[in-house]
Amino acid sequence: MLVLRDPEATRSIAAPEIRRLVEQRFLDICAEEPYEPDLHGYMIVVEAGDSVQDLEEESGCPVSCFEVLEELDTCYEMVFVPGDGDFGVVIFIPKLAGIDPDLLAVCAEYAVPAP
Repeated sequence: MLVLRDPEATRSIAAPEIRRLVEQRFLDICAEEPYEPDLHGYMIVVEAGDSVQDLEEESGCPVSCFEVLEELDTCYEMVFVPGDGDFGVVIFIPKLAGIDPDLLAVCAEYAVPAP
């Protein structure tokens, strides 16, 4: 799993479509102010072999308690806002072989199409 607490870390995302999406989310979250991971939160890109349990341990959020779950062409985007502020965890789940089938099943069942 790629845990991204710095916009520059998006370079490590292999899939160009997901990389562009994550870069855009960093821009959206910052709203023209410097990115601060303790204020704005962070992003996770799920990789082959990552389990639901791994994801829940890293994010501190049960997968079933998402705020938003959207389906995009190449991935699902899951958002958690664990407190009252702007801090959030955004998780990108690629639609690829090797991704935990239980996680993909949750996404397929509950995701809404992205606008």
